[in-house]
Amino acid sequence: MENILGTRIRELRRERGISQPQLAAAIGVSKGVISFWENGINEPKASYIVALCKFFGVSSDYLLGLES
Repeated sequence: MENILGTRIRELRRERGISQPQLAAAIGVSKGVISFWENGINEPKASYIVALCKFFGVSSDYLLGLES
């Protein structure tokens, strides 16, 4: 199964020049959690999806791969 969510998180983070530790600190998780999300090991719960959307200024549909 394709890891669209993780890929989008990684792309958005890299586009903004933000490290995993910086993103983790901004939304209140550990660096390891960001790595797990980006690599498809696990997925964020809804409250972290909201935090990611607010941080990056994107919709949840975009982040989840429901729109381009």
